[in-house]
Amino acid sequence: MDLVSNQAGLDQEAEDALSRLSPEQRSQTILSLILQELDDDKAENVVTIPLAGKSDIADAMVIASGRSQRHVAAMADKVLRRLKDAGFGRARIEGKTACDWVLIDAEDVIVHLFRPEVRDFYNLERVWSEAAHAPAKPDA
Repeated sequence: MDLVSNQAGLDQEAEDALSRLSPEQRSQTILSLILQELDDDKAENVVTIPLAGKSDIADAMVIASGRSQRHVAAMADKVLRRLKDAGFGRARIEGKTACDWVLIDAEDVIVHLFRPEVRDFYNLERVWSEAAHAPAKPDA
């Protein structure tokens, strides 16, 4: 068996294993991969906000800061690489050109990477904390 067909067989095995994960296991696996990569990359002030049952957009949101635009860009690249290497290659990215605020949509997990002053300005932790505690409004 040549190297290409051997790699294709491994890719299929990984894809089959991922397809057997429950939605909760899949979400937790993606979150764990992201948090490990951010830790490896020395991300600062990492916050995880659980969204399951509060929002349909994702099961969790991760917010982290980088020391500079270059650091934010490197973290984004490495998070995408780790997800792809683990078989979660459908993540999408926005904001990579400026790297002040980079958003990664990793299906079940949304990641916001900021420079510190941009993070302070938008203060997503407060916004999502207030949204999580807001009373539900009945349909009118």
